[in-house]
Amino acid sequence: MSDKQERKALTLRQMLQSILAGALGVQSGKNRARDFDQGKPAHFIALGLAFTLLFILVILGVVKLVLYLAGI
Repeated sequence: MSDKQERKALTLRQMLQSILAGALGVQSGKNRARDFDQGKPAHFIALGLAFTLLFILVILGVVKLVLYLAGI
């Protein structure tokens, strides 16, 4: 078997953990190497964009809530 056939695909949980760790800047070298070896770039791009959109929406919601509570 070739290397590509032997490698296991990453689980959704592993990809989410990698996205969150990468966003916080605490991704370990071991996990980063695993991601490059076993992960598919399209999956990480899609999850990264989804995380970024969710992050922006949460920040926007918090700002609106604070402004509402402040009476502005």
